[in-house]
Amino acid sequence: MTTTAPQELFLQEFHAEHPAVTAEAFGRGRAPDGRSSYEILCDQVAGSTRVLDLGCGDGLLLDLLAREAGRRLAGVDLSSHSLALARRRPALAGARLREGRAQELPFADDSFDACVSHMALMLMGEIEQVAAEVARVLSPGGVLACVVGGGAVGGEAYELFLTLLRRTIEEAPASQRIPALGDRRTRSREGLDDVLGPAGFAAVGWETLPIDLSGPVDQVWAAVSSLYDLGPLDRATVERLRETFFAEVSDMTTPDGHVPCAFKICLATARLREGVSGGS
Repeated sequence: MTTTAPQELFLQEFHAEHPAVTAEAFGRGRAPDGRSSYEILCDQVAGSTRVLDLGCGDGLLLDLLAREAGRRLAGVDLSSHSLALARRRPALAGARLREGRAQELPFADDSFDACVSHMALMLMGEIEQVAAEVARVLSPGGVLACVVGGGAVGGEAYELFLTLLRRTIEEAPASQRIPALGDRRTRSREGLDDVLGPAGFAAVGWETLPIDLSGPVDQVWAAVSSLYDLGPLDRATVERLRETFFAEVSDMTTPDGHVPCAFKICLATARLREGVSGGS
């Protein structure tokens, strides 16, 4: 059993109950230019023909990638339930969708020109092994493009929610807390350079963007309450959190019922250096 087994078991169980949670929570969010975080990630690999989605979930990102004709797509995810949804998408009928771990990718060396990952890399343990596996399946010059969470935008509902959530978790018994997920190095440019550099990647490009999730309070709650931390909490505790959030967010709600809510994403890109061959 690997050291990441408890974390991976938690993620599998969570996504068995919520197989499309990430797409449902963040798919409608928009950057200032009107693109979703999924569309932004797609644009980083324009022109790449063979693309792997690492932690593909219900297949929303792959569906967008399939709009570029002639692509050969693949996705890997821990959750069989999420993959079942991905397989129902007509655009992905020809995609190779595999249940598996990023630390042991079920693909041959030099299989892809690009690898994308939306809000998934930051959840993965044994991150050096993930980097080595991505480098193995990419061709020299191939690009890795990832979206990772960047925290709240100050003064809005997401920041308020995180404050309330931290308080709730501090008061909850240890049995209702999630295991530590991922590696903190994936959340900064310097940390990701430390991880990817030894695997053969050039310096990481890094951009931080706000994503707007504003809307009616019920819609905002549906998005923010999708965080993994709520998974182990009992129903009564979640309901108290919801009631407190609804009460406190009223101060920032506009007269037409609009709740301002935004968070930041970090867009990281890195290219596998020429001369680095798969499996080296």
